[in-house]
Parts: sequence; C-alpha cells; structure tokens
Amino acid sequence: MSAEEPAAHLVQGRERLTFDGWIAAVGTESGTRVVVGHWPRSPFGPFSDVMLERADGRRILLAPTARTAEYIAGVYHFDEVRTGPVAVHSRGPVWDVAAGSLRLRFTVGRRGGLGLALRAVPGPLARRPGWAALVSGPARLLVGVRTRGSSRPGWRQWYAARDLHVITSAVASFAGVDLGPLAPVVPPVRFGFASAPATPALVRVVSTVERISAPAVPRRPFG
Repeated sequence: MSAEEPAAHLVQGRERLTFDGWIAAVGTESGTRVVVGHWPRSPFGPFSDVMLERADGRRILLAPTARTAEYIAGVYHFDEVRTGPVAVHSRGPVWDVAAGSLRLRFTVGRRGGLGLALRAVPGPLARRPGWAALVSGPARLLVGVRTRGSSRPGWRQWYAARDLHVITSAVASFAGVDLGPLAPVVPPVRFGFASAPATPALVRVVSTVERISAPAVPRRPFG
C-alpha cells in the first residue's frame, strides 16, 4: 500500500477510514434518486454500493457484503438494507451498475470548468479537514452540497472532490419497473448530512470518516 492509498489509522485516539473512488448521483422522472459509490481503494478492499431513495421517501442501501452493509448503515440512515453483489463497470463515458433488482446505465459528458478546477488542487491539500472547511461555503453555493459534517453523533466526515463530470443520460429500472428518463436529483437525498448535486453528476472523491471511539472494524488497512 502506497502513501497515497486509503487506510484505517488512529489520529489522536480517533480512527479515520478513507475511501477513494467515485460517486455518481442521478434522478429519474419517477422520483427515485440513485447514488452509486464505486471505491477501488478502501479499508474494506475494492467494493461498490448503492443508496436509493424512492419517491415516497423510503431509503434503501444495496451493499455487497454484511460487513460493508453494517458499516455503511452505521454511518448513514436507511429504512432498509439489502446485501448482494454490486457490480460497476465503465467503458469510456458509459457506466453500468447492477445491484440486486437495480439496473442503471448512465453516460457522462466532458469535464467542465469546475472539474478542471478540482483537478488542479494538490491531493495532500484536498484531503485535509481544513480544506474541506474552507471550500464548504463555495461548494454549497455552487453545487448545493456540504463538504463536511456529521450524519450521526460521535462521527464526523469530510469530502475532497477531485474531479467532476455532468451525467448526460441515464436508463434505470428497479424491481423490473422502468424508472423513467434522467431528471434532477430533487428533492435532495436524505442518507446523511450531505446531499448530492441537483444536477446529475459523477464526482471523483476522497471521503474520510472519523469516529471518536474506534469501531470494531476494520482494525487494519485492507486492499
């Protein structure tokens, strides 16, 4: 594991877990909003997960293993948790996601000005909690998201966005029902303190989660 790769480590008695990958958020005409996390590097090894909120507000987590499901559900809020294979594949601008009864294919556009600006920020700086605090105001103003906060008592989180592409099209179904064409991610999803941008987007992100008292898993780096 290189110095740039995520790890689980203690900082002043607090355990920090870092996840490096991509978050894709899409809305659909049916009102269902889907947030996909694709984490090639994490303390749990490579994995992907899906957070889904139906039009009626029901929040569902689709996670690949009981271990990842337990951890994610301990940090964020869901009404239902399901475990099973979660597959994410990309071929150029086209991404395919299969998780339980969810099928999603989306296409990303070219990198815009904000994506170029995010790529220009040095990695070590972007990962610092102070940087997340500094850019929290502009991020909320420009794209409607928060870069730091807490989803549950005893936890704190911060996000370092490293790149951004707008999602230009999507086809999705859940439980065999077509969810309709791409739409804004509105109303905001309610899994944690931070919502997704209202404009469907694919964001390269480094997410850090810190707990005051060290959790039971994981106790060492994986992957």
